[in-house]
Amino acid sequence: MIDEVVGILPLKNVVLFPGIMMPISVTRPKSIELVRDAYANKKLVVVCTQKDENVKDPEFTDLYGIGTVARVTRLLDLSGNAVTIFLEGEERVMISELVNNEPFMTGRVESLPEVMPDDNNEFIATVNAIRDQALKILRQSEGMNGEVGFALRTIENPSLLINYICVNYGIKISEKQLLLQQEKVALRANRLLEILTKESQLLEVKQSIQEKAREDMNRQQRNYYLEQQMKTIQKELGDTTEQTVNELRERSKEKHWSEEIQTVFDKEVNKLSRMSNQSSEYSMQLNYIETLLSLPWQDMTEDNYDIRHAEEILNEDHFGMEKVKERILEYLSVLTMRAKMQQNNDFKAPILCLYGPPGVGKTSLGQSIAKALGRKYARIALGGMHDESEIRGHRRTYIGAMPGRIIEGLKKVGSSNPVFLLDEIDKLSADYHGDPTSALLEVLDPEQNSTFHDNYLDLDYDLSKVLFIATANSLQSIPRPLLDRMELIEMTGYLTEEKQEISKRYLIPKELKAHNITTDQLQFTDEVLERIIEDYTRESGVRELDRKIAAICRKVVKRIATDSPYNIELSLSDLQEYLGKKRFSREMYENNKYIGVVTGLAWTQVGGEILFIECSLSHAKSPTLTLTGNLGDVMKESATLALGYIRAHAAELGIDQKKIDTSAVHIHVPEGAIPKDGPSAGITMTTAMVSAFMGKKVRERLAMTGEMTLRGKVMPVGGIKEKILAAKRAGITDIILCADNQKDIEEIPEQYLRGINFHFVTDISEVIEIAIP
Repeated sequence: MIDEVVGILPLKNVVLFPGIMMPISVTRPKSIELVRDAYANKKLVVVCTQKDENVKDPEFTDLYGIGTVARVTRLLDLSGNAVTIFLEGEERVMISELVNNEPFMTGRVESLPEVMPDDNNEFIATVNAIRDQALKILRQSEGMNGEVGFALRTIENPSLLINYICVNYGIKISEKQLLLQQEKVALRANRLLEILTKESQLLEVKQSIQEKAREDMNRQQRNYYLEQQMKTIQKELGDTTEQTVNELRERSKEKHWSEEIQTVFDKEVNKLSRMSNQSSEYSMQLNYIETLLSLPWQDMTEDNYDIRHAEEILNEDHFGMEKVKERILEYLSVLTMRAKMQQNNDFKAPILCLYGPPGVGKTSLGQSIAKALGRKYARIALGGMHDESEIRGHRRTYIGAMPGRIIEGLKKVGSSNPVFLLDEIDKLSADYHGDPTSALLEVLDPEQNSTFHDNYLDLDYDLSKVLFIATANSLQSIPRPLLDRMELIEMTGYLTEEKQEISKRYLIPKELKAHNITTDQLQFTDEVLERIIEDYTRESGVRELDRKIAAICRKVVKRIATDSPYNIELSLSDLQEYLGKKRFSREMYENNKYIGVVTGLAWTQVGGEILFIECSLSHAKSPTLTLTGNLGDVMKESATLALGYIRAHAAELGIDQKKIDTSAVHIHVPEGAIPKDGPSAGITMTTAMVSAFMGKKVRERLAMTGEMTLRGKVMPVGGIKEKILAAKRAGITDIILCADNQKDIEEIPEQYLRGINFHFVTDISEVIEIAIP
């Protein structure tokens, strides 16, 4: 029978459950007095757990309200300051109020009986699972008492087994208190099973980690033992590592590099000397040191400052390209002046970008520039490159790491100031490996590339002395930030006259030599070359022309080998026999026999062409405009604008307004299978319409090019050089151009302008006055 008022024994880090006996060490004076009184007078005490274990002298509010009534079965007086007692828990109680605080705490308690489960089978299964988990934890734990296992196997009372495990297993005090407060034994069992399961899993993970750590330690000890044995064997056989290190240090004395690089080199060599040459890291370390020694660092070739010599080299290797050659000679002149003033060391090389259609000689020009400057030549093809590490290199932490293509190129040529060609920079792509164009931003910036950082080297390398030349077919796919770092030089397609000269200077001698033919066995006339260029090749460059010349050489070689007759000097009739039927028809000027037909000039990637714009009128109830000939949006807008201008200025042009309002206008540009577009046909379409409305023919052998505004102002266009040469080939004698295009005429050599009269205009009325007498 429990007394209503009993003494309260506060404990730290201990939760007592009913039916469980445990020893307790008591040190507080009040608690010692309480247990002495309880033991002497056979009284019960209420064991309550402190909420905060750090409170030295707990009050009633510092204790949990639910505890266990216990009997002091034994008291051992060890010293005057502490006693050890044995408590046996009897029943759960709740302290309803504090009765007294002196000489020790006493309180009024109420009994809290435990509620046993209704479903005994499920409860027994849960208890058995708890017993199994507890035994499993016991096997996994090294510090638990063996008596606990004996108790787990022998305790039959389910409630007592649960309470025993709660007390003797390492469960948090707060969790133990919650278990004690649970009056339903089944819920207490379920919660205890969850706690034990989690604890078992944690112990398994801990055991796995310890086992792995033990294996790693054993492996390291084994490797260390084997390495020591290997060193001993190598020492007996003659250690090659020391010899290699000495050779590397000797080679470093010949390098002209900074103190920072020397410090890094010494550090890496010292690391190599401590390695076994049989380890996998040895070869990686040696490769890195070899890369440091192979790079030119501050080793540079001496530039050839002879401007005339450079000009001769450029003219010898390439025909035309006057702007490009002029820019290279300007660069070389600056180098010459700075060398005379002894200021060459701080000069930053420009970044040139040669862009234009394929086959015009962009790549070969890089070799000629290197030859003219007396520098080494390096080239990397960027087409299809999609990995940033190709430019910046891989970090040495990766297996198979290597420097980027820039550093590899410098290492290959052995010079820090080569001509470095970045071929097809517009063909770069990006994927999950990174964006190479972003890596090139640092390479191609004269303000940054003096400290270019390669991931493999992990050192800054000075690229400011390198003359970078990039090539591209189009600027559209090059990112704007990268484009801004380069000086753009356009390389347009060759003219027919230029292709003829290139053939005679370079292509024909090259192919004759390749096919072992002499000039006494095969000769090309100017007329034959012109027909090959016009009828069999339509390109900006000369690659297809080179192939056609090679095809003719093969045919002639076969004739020579079979002793068959042939013409040593090729004739026009031989071309069809050797090359087949001509692939392209040649546009020639046709006499103006028809009203509403005007000759226009157009620019294409393969040069200039003439085209005819035809206009016809038919009667209609309302005015309409029909456009045919596979025209683009720009040319369609030009036609609409031209008709609008004529309607607005009919009186000034002398055209009957009624005729305009009752005519269906049809504009056609022949060869409808070929797409046509561009802002250069405005005045041509306007003139064709005016000719049709006025019923007058356009002046003979006249061509024109230019755009116009709705007010009739003539606008300048591009591609003037190519258009003029197309007109000259077609037999045109008069060309109408915008007055602003006069500056383009001044840049064209005089021999291309002979026999042509130019009419420079600013308004469409001037065009009409010249074109329609």
